Amino acid sequence: MREQALAQAGAFRRALLGWYGKRHRELPWRQTKDFYRVWISETMLQQTRVEAVIPYFGRFLTRFPTVEAVAEAEESAVLAEWSGLGYYSRARNLHRAAKKLAGEGLPASYSQLRELPGVGPYTAAAVASIALGLPHAAVDGNVMRVISRLLADAGEIASLATRRRFGEIADELLDKRRPGDFNQAMMELGATVCVPRNPACAECPVEKFCAGRAAGVERELPVKKRAGETRGVALELVAMLRAGSVLLLQRAGSERRMAGFWELPEKRMVGGVRGPEKASFTHQIVNDRFRIAVWSSKTGRAPEGRWVPVSELSGLPVTTVTRKALQVLGVLPGKRTGIPSPRKGI
Repeated sequence: MREQALAQAGAFRRALLGWYGKRHRELPWRQTKDFYRVWISETMLQQTRVEAVIPYFGRFLTRFPTVEAVAEAEESAVLAEWSGLGYYSRARNLHRAAKKLAGEGLPASYSQLRELPGVGPYTAAAVASIALGLPHAAVDGNVMRVISRLLADAGEIASLATRRRFGEIADELLDKRRPGDFNQAMMELGATVCVPRNPACAECPVEKFCAGRAAGVERELPVKKRAGETRGVALELVAMLRAGSVLLLQRAGSERRMAGFWELPEKRMVGGVRGPEKASFTHQIVNDRFRIAVWSSKTGRAPEGRWVPVSELSGLPVTTVTRKALQVLGVLPGKRTGIPSPRKGI
């Protein structure tokens, strides 16, 4: 199957790029090949939906229009602008990388990109191809799915051998003259047509090349291990409010997750809280599904923390759970009733 697909690689590229030129989504980071904007977008898009990234991308560029602006900012300011997008190690690495770029200049090769904090093989290939025009195939989950179906390859996509094989195939399929467009076309195909559960094969520009479709197994591919079971976790928080301020605690710098972020104290840490909970909602982080109950109190024995004016919360890196809790209580604008939709990342 691999030999047959590669024998038709030229026709495959033409069909895919022709479709992409006419049907691709108009996304803000596709309006430029500027290194900084491409790098920011690809960092934000790691494990995050396009729809979630769009507003953050615009706000981040408004606050930090250049690499130098990020480099000169405090890490807390970068985290505050990232707050709610999740996977905060990306923001910390981006800040470190900006300092390196501001001092040494922009990279000119894939290998130089890989030397930046937080830039793995996929991000380096995407930025190198789109911003620098270099022939490196960017292989994410969407591209893996397309290749699995294209070749009717039943390899388990979490295995190192399968990932290496698919990477080699992606390199062989890559249009070396238009690597950025080709990579984006492959990702676009996987995101909008060759989707996981119900692929729109009748709308696919490369259906005639697809061995999985020809064999009638496109819905069975790619092969994945069964995900781990979801674990329920209960969390009780207290919003202590005084004179337009809310009490927040800062996570220790030694904590593995969300170090330096601000959050509401847990109920067990606050003495004298009475009455029933004021609100509840759920929040998912990978395989942990949190059921969060929130109390509101103007009295009680407060733990040592910081009283932050509500008007200044946007300038602090605040956990998504805390932001949601303050929204359901009506302290911050947002949802006040019902259960907010769970999102990955705190």
